[in-house]
Amino acid sequence: MCSITALLERPASMSNARAQVLQASRLQVHRGPDWSGVREFPEAIIAHQRLAIVDVMSGAQPLEDPERGHILAVNGEIYNHKALRSQEGLRDYPWQSGSDCEVILALHRQHGADLVHHLSGMYAFVLFDPATGNWLIGRDPIGIIPLYFGRGQQGELWVASEMKALTPFCDDVQVFPPGHVWAKSTDVPTRFYQRDWMKGALPKGEYKPEELKAELTQAVHSHLMGDVPYGLLISGGLDSSVIAAMAMKHAKTRVDDDARSEAWWPRVHSFSIGLKGSPDLAAAQKVADAIGTVHHGLTFTIQDGIDALSEVVRHIETYDVTTIRASTPMYLMARKIKAMGIKMVLSGEGADELFGGYLYFHMAPDAREFHEETVRKVLGLHQYDCSRANKSMMAWGIEARVPFLDRDFIDYAMRLDPALKMGGPGRIEKSVIREAFRGELPEDILFRQKEQFSDGVGYGWIDGLQDHAEAQVSDEDMARAAVRYPIHPPATKEAYWFRTLFERHFPSAAAAATVPGGKSVACSTEKALEWDERLKKTIDPSGRAVGDVHNDAY
Repeated sequence: MCSITALLERPASMSNARAQVLQASRLQVHRGPDWSGVREFPEAIIAHQRLAIVDVMSGAQPLEDPERGHILAVNGEIYNHKALRSQEGLRDYPWQSGSDCEVILALHRQHGADLVHHLSGMYAFVLFDPATGNWLIGRDPIGIIPLYFGRGQQGELWVASEMKALTPFCDDVQVFPPGHVWAKSTDVPTRFYQRDWMKGALPKGEYKPEELKAELTQAVHSHLMGDVPYGLLISGGLDSSVIAAMAMKHAKTRVDDDARSEAWWPRVHSFSIGLKGSPDLAAAQKVADAIGTVHHGLTFTIQDGIDALSEVVRHIETYDVTTIRASTPMYLMARKIKAMGIKMVLSGEGADELFGGYLYFHMAPDAREFHEETVRKVLGLHQYDCSRANKSMMAWGIEARVPFLDRDFIDYAMRLDPALKMGGPGRIEKSVIREAFRGELPEDILFRQKEQFSDGVGYGWIDGLQDHAEAQVSDEDMARAAVRYPIHPPATKEAYWFRTLFERHFPSAAAAATVPGGKSVACSTEKALEWDERLKKTIDPSGRAVGDVHNDAY
């Protein structure tokens, strides 16, 4: 993973443009500490900070089509790049490297903007044609990779991986929408990611445990592509444990040469983090023992987390309460992982959205409501868990890969009959995953109840944040919260405190508007309030707020 910075539609009068682009790019150097590159043209400047994962020696960017001169900068991974290279029509492309990202240039020759329909991966890219001044911007279907854009004072278009690179130069900053492409010839980004499960009739896919297991195993296998040491994040919950267990099935051989040679690194390391004595640490160690990783259970204190919060908010670029709570231990863990020389990790994000794993889904009145809420959650992932996982890890130059959000696996999961995915009396959430992986993990891990990451690291973490916020924010501050922060006024002292940290780094109204918001409600969703009136009595977004489901034993 890397960072991209692009200045497009460059005015002739913008004499200091290169210096500004380099300044913006340096603000993202944490995303790409291995190498940097820049290409300058009369109408555009494209810069790239590289984290080298695939083709470490020759995959530096920006990449160039040697015959047509098109320039490409990509942040991400294209997991099906080898299959694409072997297709008729692409085999004769004059390849310059083994980079997975170079297939975008080759596909652009044949398909133009429609190239995105052929990509399986996580990505954000800018492609520029110096001969015509045309450009193309794209972002992966779910928004695993962050991307922002804005207009400068002279009308120039800025594009960057993180918001912090644009705010010094743009009065307006916006999130580039996932599943969209934007060509210079169109006024706004155009959606390309459309699926049958997004609307219309309810899916009726049959649940076959062995099929689900095979589909997810294939997704994990494809995500092991790379030429550097990788690790596994194990929270001790179901999702990350399943991903880790399936990754270990392929740990002895190299994915990149179809398992013809032994793995370059003989042992796989796994990581978890929590307060001393937290439930996640104990469960993660049990998973690691079962699957055979070299495990590192890292601890932090409440004060460690509080001390890091300002930097966490700067990197995560949000004031959303749940996101910050979960990002902080992940940020602290990433620093330790970085110190061990690991540059890529697999994580379990996405399963709760695909399979209705959050505890409030137990309150769904019927299959249609359940399915529509999973659709909403999947399409909103870029604002929450995808952003958290990507930016928390990339703060220290570590790439997080999320196999549950593989393009094909998303389709498989979302086409299952939602009635089969629902929980209910005597039926634990995500039971279809649990049943599919029986025998791969200890039973008490497979059937461990859902804990949000910010809860599982230790309940004292959230309690400590709330206590600290109580000392930082006065009742008078809260009385004037809507005046000081008219965009998404904070509803709690903790939310107010996080908002002040965000404001220090991103003071503009445009920056505040990039964060999804409204009142912080239980389960972070208004849908939960429709399903259960009792939740109106709480404004804490922790999973613990869903008291009956969280506390009842199965």
